[in-house]
Amino acid sequence: MRAMRMHGYGGPEVIRLDRIEPPEPGPGEVLVRVAATTFNPSEAGLRQGLLRSIVPLDLPYTMGLDLAGTTAEGDRVIGRLDGGAAAEHAVAPATMLVPVPDGVPLEDAAALPIAGLTAWQAVFEHAAVTAGQRVLVNGAGAIGRYAIQLARHAGAHVVAVTSRRGAAAAHESGAHRVVTGAGEIEPVDALIHLVPAEPAHAARIRPGGVLVSATTPAARLPAGPFRSLHFIVRNDTADLAALLALVAAGTVRIDIAGRRPLTDLAAVHAEAENRGLAGKTLLLP
Repeated sequence: MRAMRMHGYGGPEVIRLDRIEPPEPGPGEVLVRVAATTFNPSEAGLRQGLLRSIVPLDLPYTMGLDLAGTTAEGDRVIGRLDGGAAAEHAVAPATMLVPVPDGVPLEDAAALPIAGLTAWQAVFEHAAVTAGQRVLVNGAGAIGRYAIQLARHAGAHVVAVTSRRGAAAAHESGAHRVVTGAGEIEPVDALIHLVPAEPAHAARIRPGGVLVSATTPAARLPAGPFRSLHFIVRNDTADLAALLALVAAGTVRIDIAGRRPLTDLAAVHAEAENRGLAGKTLLLP
């Protein structure tokens, strides 16, 4: 089978197309024919070696963390892997796979595991957003667009801070107000921080509110009369199934910025580093 594998740490050129034998599922594992995977910024960090002390890799390493595909029994599934989805076939623990409901395009569902789970846990678990609150989502990329939709679903008034390029997507995701410059921001009950920079709007958090960061480490978060926390997304099939149910019901929209052949993976990494990607890019075997 074809697989996009990382042969060392470095730039996008370390990712190469290899032809290898399909993986053999072990006890409790399932072989999945891959329909799609995605690019995640964290994979650029893996490739550059920034995470090697936390996530050591056996090289060559088959890339791909988000998985959507079909089992040998014909079941449509998605899941978050520790790698291996950037190939024609992948193996995954059966307990880590979630059925994709009818009506949800299988390829598109590959955009949910990491970005969707991050947004879900930020909004519902860490910020504990409830109806009537004001929520500021800083960053309207792939995660931010889900966070906007979920916070609005919870009944919050949502303000999104984003670049001019992301403004239209933030509006389409349901933000009540979108700020692209130095506009004044009303006091908020929760700030969900999703950009790789210091939180710039913490002063707008009301006393007793919360700052939730998926990017800036806890040691660098500002102090104030509010809670501050950094979190790392947890692989949780119950959360992913609940998110899929909202997608199937039409409450949450999967936002796809582009579709590329799997063999473009190195080029997608390069584009992400050079000018950034405006949303989620699917990679199709």
